[in-house]
Order: sequence, then structure tokens, then C-alpha cells
Amino acid sequence: MSVIETVSATVTVPGETVPRVEFLPATVELLRMLWGKFGPLMFHQSGGCCDGSSPMCFAAGDFLTSDRDVLLGRLDIAPTGGEPQVIDFWMSVEQFEYWSHTFLSVDVVPGRGSGFSLEAPEGKRFMIRSRLMEGFGPDA
Repeated sequence: MSVIETVSATVTVPGETVPRVEFLPATVELLRMLWGKFGPLMFHQSGGCCDGSSPMCFAAGDFLTSDRDVLLGRLDIAPTGGEPQVIDFWMSVEQFEYWSHTFLSVDVVPGRGSGFSLEAPEGKRFMIRSRLMEGFGPDA
């Protein structure tokens, strides 16, 4: 059995040169299982309260994005040498304004997932861990 590693996103925000999001190993493991059940996946991070404050995982295309959403990155969860399994990670423009200086790590913790997110029946939920991005702030 191979070790699952952290997966970093490609850079998709115009004018940027470093990734903004990553999937931690437990996240990759759960996403591979969900991909097996549902096929291609996508994430959306909105703002607000309740379910909207958690990163939500959908079958690709089940959540419609628009010009009010920012594509933060694409993450390939495929095992080494496997067929690509690329997941787009979207965020609402409003949320991006608040989190524009943060790097996001998507983790998995025990608990009830949001009602519409695909991990809900698995007894786990996705959670964002964030830190300031390098090159931002008054000393940048």
C-alpha cells in the first residue's frame, strides 16, 4: 500500500505564482473513495453561517459556478501513474475578498458533514485550516 501525500493545487488565479490550496492526506483518501462512488468531483467554499461556512464537495457540475466565484486551483488526487482525477476548488468572490491573504489546507475530521456535501454520510466532514500566504503583509 502506498503512502498518500498532500496534494497542492495548480495556480489558477490570474497574476499569481504560488498555489492557494492543498488537500491533506486524509482528505485525498476520502476524496478517492468519493470519486469511486460519484465520479468527478468539485469543491465550493462560500461564506456565511451553517453549511455555507464549510468547504462543500459535490459531483462535478452539481454546483453551478459563475463570475461570482473564483477558481482557486485544480488538484489531482490520482495515485502516481493513475488516470488524472482533477478536482476544481472554487470560492465565492465575497469570501475570497476576506481570505485573499490565506493559504487553505483542506482536512478531514470526524463529525457530521454539511447536508449537501458528499462526505456527510461517511461520518466525516471537510474542514479548512488556514495560514497567511508567503509574500503578503507589511513585511512582504
